[in-house]
Amino acid sequence: MSSTLLRRALLVFIFGALVLLVALAGRVYWMMNEEQGKPAAALIGGPFELVDQNGQPRTDRDFRGGYMLIYFGYTYCPDVCPVGLQVMATALDMLPEAKAKKVTPIFVTVDPSRDTVEQMKGYVEHFHPRMVGLTGSEEQVAKAAKAYRVYYKKVEDASSTDYLVDHSSIIFLMGPDGKYVTNFTHETRPEQMAETLAKVL
Repeated sequence: MSSTLLRRALLVFIFGALVLLVALAGRVYWMMNEEQGKPAAALIGGPFELVDQNGQPRTDRDFRGGYMLIYFGYTYCPDVCPVGLQVMATALDMLPEAKAKKVTPIFVTVDPSRDTVEQMKGYVEHFHPRMVGLTGSEEQVAKAAKAYRVYYKKVEDASSTDYLVDHSSIIFLMGPDGKYVTNFTHETRPEQMAETLAKVL
């Protein structure tokens, strides 16, 4: 083989190797980005064992097959919690009935010492007829909050019955498989939430 043909063959080989290397690097980069996008979602949600406003034990698996619109707060919350729950309820009422029925609105207390079964029952019925109120022991609530990466802490004397609880104010949408789909803040308007839900459902 002449030196010219040899050089040409070598150039073709090098060019082909470079193309393959670039393609491989692009694939690796894409896979890394894809994986980097997963942990945040995967970290939200998980198993819980609580009691609903009717005194019935409930776990996360009871809601499989449908969507959960879940919010952590407490019944003595002066403003943020009522607004968040009202936004949830209004957004669901704005959806077509067939879609709304796919979503269970859930309110989980972060103040189980005051939010008894009876207290939760009288509270959630003011927002939506299908809203589920969940409470439990301090340990059960702490485990559920940890699964959803929810922060909460009493901000006054723990011995007082008139204390407030500082807490995260995020509404999570969980899918039929129990996995995170998206979330909303307490500033989300009902129209925005309904629009997002309609697209997901």
